[in-house]
Amino acid sequence: MKYEPHEYQQYATEYIETHPIAAVLLDMGLGKTSITLTALNDLLFDSFEIHKVIVIAPLRVARDTWSTEIEKWEHLSNLIYSVAVGTETERLAALKQQADIYIINRENVQWLVETSGIPFDFDMVVIDELSSFKNHQSKRFRALMKMRPRVERIVGLTGTPSSNGLMDLWAEFKLLDMGQRLGRFIGQYRTRFFLPDKRNGQVVFSYKPLPGAEQQIYRLISDITISMKSTDYLQMPELVSTGYEVRLSEPEQKRYEELKQDLVLELPDGDITAANAAALSGKLSQMANGAVYADSGEVIRIHERKLDALEDIIESMGGKPLLVAYWFQHDLERIMERLHKLKIPFSRLDSSESIRSWNARELLVALIHPASAGHGLNLQSGGSAIVWFGLTWSLELYQQTNARLWRQGQTADTVVVQHIITKGTIDERIMKALSEKDSTQSALMNAVKAELAI
Repeated sequence: MKYEPHEYQQYATEYIETHPIAAVLLDMGLGKTSITLTALNDLLFDSFEIHKVIVIAPLRVARDTWSTEIEKWEHLSNLIYSVAVGTETERLAALKQQADIYIINRENVQWLVETSGIPFDFDMVVIDELSSFKNHQSKRFRALMKMRPRVERIVGLTGTPSSNGLMDLWAEFKLLDMGQRLGRFIGQYRTRFFLPDKRNGQVVFSYKPLPGAEQQIYRLISDITISMKSTDYLQMPELVSTGYEVRLSEPEQKRYEELKQDLVLELPDGDITAANAAALSGKLSQMANGAVYADSGEVIRIHERKLDALEDIIESMGGKPLLVAYWFQHDLERIMERLHKLKIPFSRLDSSESIRSWNARELLVALIHPASAGHGLNLQSGGSAIVWFGLTWSLELYQQTNARLWRQGQTADTVVVQHIITKGTIDERIMKALSEKDSTQSALMNAVKAELAI
């Protein structure tokens, strides 16, 4: 695919290229991965300023997202990458391969530095989700700090650098500049910018910023920090649409293909039959989402790829509210089950009270069915990001749901619409139909025919 960056993406890419130390603070969905990869490509092959890069990211992002983005864009075709996740044997094999970019999950940073035996000879480090290094006492932070003096270039990516307050910033920027801006020691930082807040005698539980401290801190880090909240490179407000790809395992893909070809799938928990093209479309969509109704009416769970992706997206929001659009009832049940497990405050938007709570920003996650996102439902005060867990063929419902956030009264600079898409499934056909603004029934029928013809 040809890469046609927005102005802000070009600006951010140039910023990384011209700043050996860079904190790039971009909201979810603004393309920080493609921005960074474009800069890496230029630094590797145009200016020859770097030769070997290590990318540190959350597990699923390391495993799937970076490689997908490299393969997606034409201008990155020369990049050779190696993904070092999995067992120790798999990680070692990946790190011993010849590559331009090595990608590892953050949980294995300590192993890489202290145990792997692999020389840490990377001349550039990219930390995806810099906020996951906010704890200066964590093993991953301490391990990476040991290697920091050897690194010529470093980039920290996040949309939420201080989700729990300004205290988070010290460790993140210590990792970037080795203490040059906010001080070498956390005690100095606390004394300079904070006062004890909640305490029990001599034991201090929390700190609050001194008057003017926030402005002073931002001024100190401004020369190495870019935030899309503070630039004029987007025409505001802008609607940004993006996809989050997930992949089925081989057995899961095989089940999907069997149903697609035979219209009948026999599973240990029950049989699934599709009577016609419309029914088949529904079954395939359900399987792409992770569960499917058997002929008996029972729900058969197939995979949790989209649930894992949703968990990653919620984490990347860093406490900002997220609207989640679902389609099938079993999607709703599985999403709620996962949110309960994560102890994330959420609600279905099915009453005036739940809508009030959302608009009052009392909810971290709100769940909405497109059919209930009717005309006149104002949700823009509650947030500016929506993720589609399950897709709909209805262009009207799709546009109407997105318009709950992308409308007059939205105070955010951008509204981000993200789609969790299961690669190699009907999800890709639905997205194509929506992007081409095809009519519902003809798009559904043509896509099913195309799927069956493959």
